[in-house]
Amino acid sequence: MPTNPLRDLYRMINEAGERGERVVVATVAHTRGSTPQQRGAKMIFFANGEVAGTVGGGCVEAEVWAEAQTAMRSGQSALHHFSLTADEASEEGMVCGGTMDIFIEAINPGA
Repeated sequence: MPTNPLRDLYRMINEAGERGERVVVATVAHTRGSTPQQRGAKMIFFANGEVAGTVGGGCVEAEVWAEAQTAMRSGQSALHHFSLTADEASEEGMVCGGTMDIFIEAINPGA
């Protein structure tokens, strides 16, 4: 998935808000060890199923996607911890072995 300059991501969030659509933003808040992305990386989920940005790819992104769908439905934001330990990483063919805290924020139109 291609990365987008931060200003483009914020523009997309703003445009969705102007259309009255809920948006979910996943932001890497903290990392420890080897991780696919660093603090500040963002991925945006739109109500129509489109996404922009990346928080790392692979199974981390799949787990973030699932949590983002929950936030899209509930409107609730939360900090999530993802472990990329050596055992889990080797099972998935990843080279990472760290942990990531990702804030998944539901942005409600008009809020």
